[in-house]
Amino acid sequence: MALLRDLPLEGLSPYLIQHRDNPVDWRPWGEEALGVARATDRPILLSVGYSTCHWCHVMERESFHDEATARFMNRHFVSVKVDREERPDVDSIYMDAVHTMTGRGGWPMTVFLTPGGRPFFAGTYFPDVDRHGMPSFRRVLEAINHAWRNRREDVREQADQLTRAIGLALPPAEDLPGRDRVSAAYEALARQFDLEHGGFGGAPKFPQTPILEFLARISGLATATKATAMLDTTLIRMARGGIRDHLAGGFARYSVDRVWLVPHFEKMLYDNADLARLYVRAWQITGNPFYREVAVDTLGYMMRDLAHPEGGFFAAEDADSEGVEGKFYVFDHEEFHEVVGPDDGPVAGAYFGVSRNGNFEGVNVLHEAVTVPDLAARFGIREDEVTGAIGRAKEALLARRSTRIRPGLDHKIITVWNGFALRALAVAGAVLGTEGYLESARANARFVLGVMRRPDGRLARVWSNGPAPISGFLEDHASYALGLLELYQATGEVEWFVAARELVDLLEEHFGGPSGVVFASAADASDLVVRPSDQQDNPSASGASLAAECYLLLGHLTGDYRYHERFEQIVRAGDRLLDAAPSAAGHLLAVLATSQMGIREVAVTGPRSLEWVGRLAATYRPDLVVAPAPGPDEDVPVVAGRYREGETLGYVCERGACRTPVGSYSELASGVAGRGYDRSS
Repeated sequence: MALLRDLPLEGLSPYLIQHRDNPVDWRPWGEEALGVARATDRPILLSVGYSTCHWCHVMERESFHDEATARFMNRHFVSVKVDREERPDVDSIYMDAVHTMTGRGGWPMTVFLTPGGRPFFAGTYFPDVDRHGMPSFRRVLEAINHAWRNRREDVREQADQLTRAIGLALPPAEDLPGRDRVSAAYEALARQFDLEHGGFGGAPKFPQTPILEFLARISGLATATKATAMLDTTLIRMARGGIRDHLAGGFARYSVDRVWLVPHFEKMLYDNADLARLYVRAWQITGNPFYREVAVDTLGYMMRDLAHPEGGFFAAEDADSEGVEGKFYVFDHEEFHEVVGPDDGPVAGAYFGVSRNGNFEGVNVLHEAVTVPDLAARFGIREDEVTGAIGRAKEALLARRSTRIRPGLDHKIITVWNGFALRALAVAGAVLGTEGYLESARANARFVLGVMRRPDGRLARVWSNGPAPISGFLEDHASYALGLLELYQATGEVEWFVAARELVDLLEEHFGGPSGVVFASAADASDLVVRPSDQQDNPSASGASLAAECYLLLGHLTGDYRYHERFEQIVRAGDRLLDAAPSAAGHLLAVLATSQMGIREVAVTGPRSLEWVGRLAATYRPDLVVAPAPGPDEDVPVVAGRYREGETLGYVCERGACRTPVGSYSELASGVAGRGYDRSS
């Protein structure tokens, strides 16, 4: 079997390319690697990471580049390297083993398997020497080799126990969870909320966008009185913190502290796409123009720094440049004032929290340390003078930063994350009335559907200088279908609805299981020790919750009750998780809450249909499913047969019954003025 170093570069991810020239005999995951392990009676050393993972780089530098360590690995193990972003199923299965054995997880992930793929020892990063209570990687290798040779029965027993543990599935609930489940989850999350700094838990602190999505969806409910404040506090603190790039836009993956100040500097597409959409929704909910500014800023980062020329979006930017974490982004006190100059330096330095000692290893992570009104009062100047100084400083600092060596770009185009980007662009285009966002969304849809769709209709998981030979997973198809449905609702272009429905109709055949369970991997995946379900958010929305939302939307757009049944089956299958760990199922909670809002379909046909739909989109209404038809349309059942030449008509439908069509926008707006969740509470 070809080793990783012998494979052509085309189609390899940046993470695999990074390890291609290691002295370790890395193999890609698959039946061939398992076959080599069986034939040579050697255990598998599975190493899982991703290209922007800081500690993955550290372990490679310390251990995988070491010739003596590599010789030991090559002699005693079949070493397999996996990019977790290409194979989320493999990552999920063996991360469960890590959690079971250690009570924690993370990357790099290091798992030892039997030749049949059953895990028997698991961990994350191991240093090159014994350090901070952790054994060295070499000592771990020697201990595993000794156990494999001399205590084989113990190893097999451990593998059996671990495999049973990671294969367990919770039984589905008999009934569809009611509003009490949503209320209980909201109350549980409110108790976990950081009242001072926003977000949930302590350091390190992640945005947890699925939970924020849930808060946005329920923000209009009379029973969720704290939801808007929780959302508001979190989004304000994040946008003012160092987790946000204040010069060029975009958010880092997480903060190493609880105050959102010092980030782990990698920037991921999924975070930025989801957060851009959330900031648009927060602007709608609160009217705060700062949220619109942050959304536009974040989308600008995506479209400038993560965009492929043909329409796709790249996966991420690294935390490190020149081997130093955060070097691209930070400024020491002297450089900051040299660049900004003496006139604007005092005001801009106070605004960005710049000090001689710095806030991160002697340098400064820029953040909004003081508000503009407070600075104006402190310096005795007008607010417009403060904003002018800040604007000039940003321009000068960005110009200086652009001369530095950028962090590495992970040029994979991952379908699920592109679905998030597509949805964000479609929502922003509709809500903000920005055609450029819709054009970018269309380009993305044309790229993914044109380049990444396989002959059987399924999507590929990833494109990396060419499509990689990995079929898409549940989350890929569900996320991308949701993005297409959002684009259809924003543009009325039926081709996106048709493509979305085709993808959703593949889900049951390829990913469906008994009792409403949906699996992460397709039924034809043959190289897995167990078939993982995909119910927990990690860290973006789970595949099951995305599929549930697809079924909910299509049920309302088509009137086909089979979609409603599939939605209910997925929710029942996830109810035990909603009850036991609501913070792990934020997006499914959001979808469940939406389904309980008395959803109405709004079909608008005729020459002014996009104008009317655009005006409706200005207000956040999760209880409305919109279907515009500028021309005759027989593909979308909710508008089929309703077009009348030269007339713009609005139809409001609920539970299969539609009211008499109205011929003016004011009548349509009046017809949906009462929110569904107000009427049905």
